[in-house]
Amino acid sequence: MDFNFKEDLKIIREILALTQQELADKIQVDQKTIARNETGEVKPSKNTLEKVYSFAFENRIQLNKLKELFWIDNIKDNHKILFHGAKKFLEGDIDINKGKLNNDFGQGFYAGESFEQSVSFVADFNESAVYILDFDNKNLKHKKYKVDQQWMMTIAYYRGNLRKYQNHPIIQNLISESRDCDYIIAPIADNRMFQIIDSFVEGEITDEQCKHSLSATQLGNQYVFISQKAIEQVNILEKCYLSSNEKEYYKNVKSEHVELGDNKVKMAKIKYRGKGKYIDEILR
Repeated sequence: MDFNFKEDLKIIREILALTQQELADKIQVDQKTIARNETGEVKPSKNTLEKVYSFAFENRIQLNKLKELFWIDNIKDNHKILFHGAKKFLEGDIDINKGKLNNDFGQGFYAGESFEQSVSFVADFNESAVYILDFDNKNLKHKKYKVDQQWMMTIAYYRGNLRKYQNHPIIQNLISESRDCDYIIAPIADNRMFQIIDSFVEGEITDEQCKHSLSATQLGNQYVFISQKAIEQVNILEKCYLSSNEKEYYKNVKSEHVELGDNKVKMAKIKYRGKGKYIDEILR
């Protein structure tokens, strides 16, 4: 799928009330380049894409956020708009078997509930993009998690950090439940959150300290598609270009959230010290 550059270019020009020549002058390209791209006569070069989208973001046009609002406003009943941040452009159909085995819930296709959430995970990569998805959840079975002991231990298992307890009946039951569905809805756990879960698995903190520390670093929910039936009900609506200045903006936003989250984690560990159970007490 290509970027919807032809339409985006016209929208940017009209919002800024610029002629083709005026826009061309501002981004230092030939007017014919703008004209041919607007008609779809040519495929935009990487240089043209970056110049146009960077110029738009620099002029306070958050085009991708506008697209998010547009698609959410026009969603059909029983459908959900989701976002997939890709480190590299997707090729071909969505495939649930291409994901890593040691992701939060094992192999599957992962998506988030907001554009900001998705772009924050891929902003460090050169050829990254965010895809807007339409998900029809009709006639599908799902498993929903919240920040609790079950969620923590399920993620620890899939991320390969519960080998010592992997044959324990409690763990085997958790894993069986996690695959008895078409898709999963669960809180996102980034690498920083996994470090907290790791502290719980290593016996350094209790389940209560872990749970409340993780609650302090909430990143929203993720959808994990694990059955072919589910992925066949996911359609890509649009591929969003991420300009260099937009990526930098969201990296800074993420850094601010991280700093606030880290302080909340410290407070949670202090407040819930001595409360709850250690992992070896749970998995006797």
